[in-house]
Amino acid sequence: MKTVHVIGAGLAGLSAATALGQRGVRVALYEAAPQAGGRCRSYFDPTLGQVIDNGNHFVLTGNHATMNYLRRTGAEDRLIGPDKARTSFVDIRTGSRWTIAPNDGPLPLWLFDPARRVPGTRPADYLEIFKLLFARSDQRIDDVLSCKGALWDLLLQPFFLGALNTQPEGASASLAGALVRETFARGGRAYRTRVAHPTLGAAFVEPALTHLAEHGATVAFGQRLRRIVFDGVRVCALEFPERTVAVPERDAVILAVPPWVAQELLPGIDAPDAFSAIVNAHFKIAPPADTPSMLGVIGGTVEWIFPFTDRISTTISGANRLVDMEREALAALLWRDVAAALKLPAELPPWQIVKEKRATFAATPEQAAKRPPARTRWKNLILAGDWTATGLPATIEGAIRSGETASGLA
Repeated sequence: MKTVHVIGAGLAGLSAATALGQRGVRVALYEAAPQAGGRCRSYFDPTLGQVIDNGNHFVLTGNHATMNYLRRTGAEDRLIGPDKARTSFVDIRTGSRWTIAPNDGPLPLWLFDPARRVPGTRPADYLEIFKLLFARSDQRIDDVLSCKGALWDLLLQPFFLGALNTQPEGASASLAGALVRETFARGGRAYRTRVAHPTLGAAFVEPALTHLAEHGATVAFGQRLRRIVFDGVRVCALEFPERTVAVPERDAVILAVPPWVAQELLPGIDAPDAFSAIVNAHFKIAPPADTPSMLGVIGGTVEWIFPFTDRISTTISGANRLVDMEREALAALLWRDVAAALKLPAELPPWQIVKEKRATFAATPEQAAKRPPARTRWKNLILAGDWTATGLPATIEGAIRSGETASGLA
C-alpha cells in the first residue's frame, strides 16, 4: 500500500495529511517540534496561568479551503464572528468609532449609505481598489493605488498590512489583487470575519490530529529531518537523527517546512529569503462585554484587538521595528492602546509578549517571484507551505490550499 510521508505538522502539513487520510491514503506525519500547529498553535502560558495562542489569526467566510479543512476535521463550529460582514474600528487619536457594513451580494449597495462605509469617503473612492485586479506581478501597491486619503488610511492600509504582513505601499500589488478578488469583489458574504475560539489549537490543530488518528495515520513528534536521500530523480530515504525511513518507489514525500529549512534540505531550490515579523501581546483581563470579535485600531501601535473570555489579545504586523524592543516597555506601550480603545484602566494587567521574527515572507514583488511551485524536479517530492506559489499571501488560507494541492499531486 502506498504511503505519503508528510514532513511538517503546521497547517500546510495537517491540510495535506487530513486530505490524504480522508481519501484512504496511508499517511506518516513527522514533526520536528514536540507539538503540531507550527505558527498556528496554542500552549499553556505559566505567566498568565492560561492557554494562549502563539499569534492571532482571522479567516474569512470566503476562504473555501479553510472552511473545507474545518468541515473535514469536524471543527467548523470552532470559529466565531458576526452573521453579517461587519468590521469595527476605533481611532484612538480622536476617539471616533465606525463599522463598515457591506451587504451580502457582489453589487456594493452599501457604499451609497454613509453610515455603512468608511467615514470621509465617497462611493467613487472605492473604484480604485479594483485596479489591483489587473496588477502585474512586478508592481508594488503604490504603483497601482494612490495610497492616500481616508479610504487608504482607515481601511485599506490596515487590511493589507494585516493580510500581507508587509508595509503595504511596497507590497506586491498582484497579491493584494488576489485578496480583493476573493473578498471585496465577491460581496460581504465572502468576507465575514471568523476568529478561532477558544483557541487556535482547538480549532485548527487538535481536531486534525483526531482525524488523522481515526484514519490510521502515524504521527511522530520530535523528528527533525536531517537529510533527504535521493536516487536519481526520486527520494529514496529520509534520515532522522535516530532512524532512517526508506521511501519505496510507490511512496511520495510532501515537504511542508519553512522555506529556510527547505533550502537546507534541497540546496539550490528557489524560496523567499526576506521575512517580516509579527508581535502579539496577551493581557489577562476580561474584555468589556460589548467588544466586537475583532477591532481594528487606527492611530496607535496596536493594529487589531481580539477579545476572549479570559484575556485580550493584540496583533501588530510588519513588526520588524518592534522585535528587539524590551518586553516590559513593549507591553506597556501596547496596553496604552488597548486601554484607550476599550476604555479600560491604565494599570497594566498581567501580560505576555510573543514575537515571531520570521512570521511570513516579506510580500514584495521580488520575494513573491522566488516562491516555488508545488512540483519539484524529483518525481515523488512535493512542496507545501504558505511560502510556495499559492497565488495568495502567507495566510492560513494559503497554507491550507498548499496542503490540498500537495495532497492531490501525491
